[in-house]
Amino acid sequence: MTRETKLEVARKSRRKSCRTLGVVLLTLLPRLAFADLPLTVEHIITERGKVKLDLSIGYANSDRQGVSAAEPISVQTGPTSFIAIPTQFGESIGNSDTTVTSLGLRYGLTAKAEIYARLSGLMSNQRSSGLGQSVEKNESRFVDAWAGINYQFKDDGYTPALVGFAELALSEKHRSSTSRFKSVMFGATTYKAIDPVVFSLTAAYRYNGSLQEMEQRYEPGNLLLINPCVAFAVNDRVTLSTDVQWTRLSASRLSGNSQGIARTATDLVLGVGYAINRDNTVNTTFKVNASGRGGSELRLNWLYTF
Repeated sequence: MTRETKLEVARKSRRKSCRTLGVVLLTLLPRLAFADLPLTVEHIITERGKVKLDLSIGYANSDRQGVSAAEPISVQTGPTSFIAIPTQFGESIGNSDTTVTSLGLRYGLTAKAEIYARLSGLMSNQRSSGLGQSVEKNESRFVDAWAGINYQFKDDGYTPALVGFAELALSEKHRSSTSRFKSVMFGATTYKAIDPVVFSLTAAYRYNGSLQEMEQRYEPGNLLLINPCVAFAVNDRVTLSTDVQWTRLSASRLSGNSQGIARTATDLVLGVGYAINRDNTVNTTFKVNASGRGGSELRLNWLYTF
């Protein structure tokens, strides 16, 4: 084999690894897609003028028999997005199964910025028992709608890349009311690609404004998230990732009175990404609570570029 042939084989191998690193970012970054990427994993924002469809289906199981509704259940619908499953104040939660579907669209605004919007709905089955009787509750409903922006402040190079994001809740369904423009979330992801490995760290904060609930002033708890991750490109199509996700949810308040206590949780998140082709990718994540009774979640994400 000549020296030129060896160089060409090496270049082809690097191009395959570049494509796989794009799949990595499906797991690491908040709703960021992949293109035919260089090893620095640049241009992860949706190409200018292009549209991406983002479909996510998640299943969550929780067994928290005897825990009051002051200790909320939440389901993760994306790397930094969560929805709360409301119950009546003081109502027992018990065992529950929840399926959440989220549909989003992303549009490349510039070479470094993309805007996006998503809406979510759920189907839930909650079971509880007490005082010699059992209660079962089923519901299917709209959950929320959000709009936001991703912006790449710095590409991956000699120092790690930096991507920031901010999003606003257009509408959210609560126990007995619907709020608009009451919640905002912002954060950033920094990452470094060292082929075939990507190291990343995501931090985000969600602020929830107060609203009227059952003729009382209700203040949902605010959320802080820190998520380090390591991902490995197995080949030109498959990526494996391992996350440790830490969250802190402050106590909610009803008419000025605290509902429960602030709660922290540590979760282990395992992911597999598969690139069907350049514009069609699938990512699966499995999350299990490592610090308490948070249950487990399985999420499937499909991303398609028009």
